[in-house]
Amino acid sequence: MNDFDPQPTDLTPGPRQYSLPVILGVWAAAALPMGLLAFLIVPAVIPFIPLHPGLVFWIAMVVGMAWQFVLALLLLSREPGGLNWASLKGRIWLRAPSDPVTGERRGTLWWWVVPAIAANFFLGLAATQLDACWTWAATVIPEPAYTQISGLADPQFRGQWWILGLVAVSSAFNYVLGEELLFRGVLLPRMAGVFGKWDWVANTLLFSLYHVHKIWSLPTILLSSFGTAWATRRFRSMWMGVIVHGIEGVVLFFMVVSVLA
Repeated sequence: MNDFDPQPTDLTPGPRQYSLPVILGVWAAAALPMGLLAFLIVPAVIPFIPLHPGLVFWIAMVVGMAWQFVLALLLLSREPGGLNWASLKGRIWLRAPSDPVTGERRGTLWWWVVPAIAANFFLGLAATQLDACWTWAATVIPEPAYTQISGLADPQFRGQWWILGLVAVSSAFNYVLGEELLFRGVLLPRMAGVFGKWDWVANTLLFSLYHVHKIWSLPTILLSSFGTAWATRRFRSMWMGVIVHGIEGVVLFFMVVSVLA
């Protein structure tokens, strides 16, 4: 039996499958606001906001991810069962991982996040040189310095602990309520009708291309995201994606603390 066949022991009907135009429409509804925020709104408001440009950019991206949360709820509310919690959990795979063959839920399956995280890390590391080549080829869109998180490693931020609040809100929408909910909770379970067993690959491509606000790092984003969609799809658990993707948030937290302390 193919790893991506429906679980034979799961009698709950799966979520309604999206057509290709709907999938691309949802992707565009997530990507376009991020592009508008990054390339039009942020440059326009930076001169009028008494904050470091990097923080303005970061806050704008959080706003974009918060919109994804709203978009996800709008899409889910239109399905049978609406936003009823008991129905919703199954439709977005918000459950413990299950064996892809038997459908059995076992605690040992959580360990699969380890190779998934490792795959993201090493593939992302290998993409470093690709980023350099890609950036050279994409010189038509110069990269503003404030888009780099490393630009916030500045002594002026020492003691400004309110930034940890921004980290918390950003992480919530990045790794759970925004990107993960929309791409792995809403889109991924509804892509098999178009992409079959390769839905997780297509999901990774869409997720990467959605990062128009980080266009200069697309190779790294692409190669460091396969493990997230794979773990979510194979074990039909959004929590797997949350953990694999969310490890970035743990690293970010300690990076920010080291700057603020």
